[in-house]
Amino acid sequence: MNDQSPNSWESRADAHSFYGFTDLPTIEDRGAVVLTHGKGPYVVDVHGREYLDANSGLWNMVAGFDHPGLTEAAKAQYDRFPGYHAFFGRMADQTVALSEKLVEVSPFDDGKVFYTNSGSEANDTMVKMLWFMHAAEGNPNRRKIITRKNAYHGVTAVSASMTGKPYNSVFGLPLPEFLHLTCPHYWREGRNGESEAEFTKRMATELEDMIAAEGADTIAGFFAEPVMGAGGVIPPSKGYFQAIQPILKKHGIPLISDEVICGFGRTGEVWGCETYNFMPDAIISSKCLTAGYFPMGAVILGPELTNRLQAASEAIEEFPHGFTASGHPVGSAIALKAIDVILNEGLLDNARAMTPLFEEGMARIGEMANIGEVRGKGLMGALEAVQDKATKTPFDGSLSVSERIANTCTDHGLICRPLGQSIVLCPPFIITPGQLDEMFDKLGKALTQVFNDVA
Repeated sequence: MNDQSPNSWESRADAHSFYGFTDLPTIEDRGAVVLTHGKGPYVVDVHGREYLDANSGLWNMVAGFDHPGLTEAAKAQYDRFPGYHAFFGRMADQTVALSEKLVEVSPFDDGKVFYTNSGSEANDTMVKMLWFMHAAEGNPNRRKIITRKNAYHGVTAVSASMTGKPYNSVFGLPLPEFLHLTCPHYWREGRNGESEAEFTKRMATELEDMIAAEGADTIAGFFAEPVMGAGGVIPPSKGYFQAIQPILKKHGIPLISDEVICGFGRTGEVWGCETYNFMPDAIISSKCLTAGYFPMGAVILGPELTNRLQAASEAIEEFPHGFTASGHPVGSAIALKAIDVILNEGLLDNARAMTPLFEEGMARIGEMANIGEVRGKGLMGALEAVQDKATKTPFDGSLSVSERIANTCTDHGLICRPLGQSIVLCPPFIITPGQLDEMFDKLGKALTQVFNDVA
């Protein structure tokens, strides 16, 4: 329980902060957690209490909260050139260097990069690019966007329409022309007696049927996270992308890999599309792009979309879209350093080394009677809480089980994230074996306490 006296930090937060994606009964009961600083994978609140952040901030603080190389890169660039835009053919040298680096480390042989301030804006931008390109090529009816139920692509009006979450209905979303296929979660969506291979085939058939029903000449693109992150860390069924990509290619529908969470090592490879062995037409990047040290997003275009969008832009002399802080020089300098830290200074290597220990810890927790599924890929995973393991029956929603677990974890000095009836873990890439032991010890105690209360 935090200090909720009238002049406390918690009460001040509640008085003048409008919370997003926050369980308000928790705030009413416990108050906010107000933080002052971080050390490695830990954050510290105004009372000096320390928490192991098993969610890397919001998937992004993979280098921890006090990496000296990243803070020095920011300080040096602020001293040198503290801000600019990327309009009118002018941009910072660091932005040019970052574009070169992103194409270099991408799976593409060539391409171009467009900058935004977030993953939401990057997905929104990609949709506008597709609409713009198809219209310029004489196909103005190619406007429909296909995603999947339970996917998360952002919070702008367009990217929220792509997000296959029922909570967006409170905004009157999705907008027209946004279509959602079945979530490729075999454990939850598979039918009785259906093998995983049969499930994957059904997912591909569903895509083919949707294209036939809607008309291929009305579909602008297909967006997919390699692993659904905010859906609850849901890896695709085996062979999923190999089943759907030929269908998309047959109908000339671009495949966009939303790598906001998966990109730069979270799944064990640099890109999630490399983990699942498919080649997208474009990649959406954010979060780990700057290791969380600056708000930045990027659309990385493969060579075919680069050429098509370049031709469309030349026809009207410009691409009429952008953001004031796109390609910010400080963000670009930090991103260049973050990429170097992740790929060349051992972070990705450590994430790979810690993955077997992470998986072992997840498997141990998964033996509990009220954990129905353990799932994940690389250094990201989820534990699905259930009332009955055999039938996969979830707890009654009124019990708020995952929220209780997350709050109890906080009491034990561990930050983890509730998603639906799951608890999500995605520790920073700097995590050590001892810190993983600490994480699973605290999580196990919290789960035991909550399950004893509700089961």
